[in-house]
Amino acid sequence: MSNVWWLWVAAGLALAIVEVVVPGWIFAGFALGAVLTGLLLLTEIWPAGWMGAGTVNQLLVFAVISLLCWLVLRLLLGVRKGQVKYWDRDINEN
Repeated sequence: MSNVWWLWVAAGLALAIVEVVVPGWIFAGFALGAVLTGLLLLTEIWPAGWMGAGTVNQLLVFAVISLLCWLVLRLLLGVRKGQVKYWDRDINEN
């Protein structure tokens, strides 16, 4: 099961391409999560002692890593304070 690392990396690159086409930082966390999951499998840092390399476990690790990456990206690239402009009057009023 550890020879499927390249599938995770390919999926991450595909999600990165989707992120370029669909802006909004929606797929960036998933792309990073997939690439990092593939790299974990490649370098065999995989926590095989307490968690096997089965498909369900790979998906669980992918979900956790993707969530963490998305949260970090949201903190770094998210909405800044004062970024939203509220209009309190209409420009057509005299």
